[in-house]
Amino acid sequence: MVDRTIARLQALAASGAGLEALLETAVREVHQLDPRFHWTGIYELFPDDVLRLGPFVGAPTDHVFIGVGRGVCGTAVAEKRNMNIPDVRTVSNYLACSTETRSELVVLIRRGDVIYAQIDIDSHEVGAFSDDAVAQVQRVADWLAGAYAARLAGGSGAV
Repeated sequence: MVDRTIARLQALAASGAGLEALLETAVREVHQLDPRFHWTGIYELFPDDVLRLGPFVGAPTDHVFIGVGRGVCGTAVAEKRNMNIPDVRTVSNYLACSTETRSELVVLIRRGDVIYAQIDIDSHEVGAFSDDAVAQVQRVADWLAGAYAARLAGGSGAV
């Protein structure tokens, strides 16, 4: 299924779609990868060390801005690593977007040490994110990192 997602993103990029359209499509496609994905969004990292919510699928959240180091999303950036939290109730600095959320996955969109954004997924189920699910989301994140890099290099976003 992730192959279809990557193919769709490549076709959009080749047609000249901008980064925002690519991000919106990626979020919709990732959200459909697994029925346990109840909220899926992209937070973009800005130079002031604040993550800002971009496109998302699911219930609205109050967490539109998240400082680096705060919650699971901010900690992932601060520690420069993906985070798969099987039970968010065990995380002391967890920022609850929904009282129903039980597990969270954050996959960084990055090239080397440069972090552009992250894909954040919440689930109402404990332990919702298998190694296979993480690998699929990682493939989309890696593709998006190329689109970010191309935009910064002045390209069209095609990778």
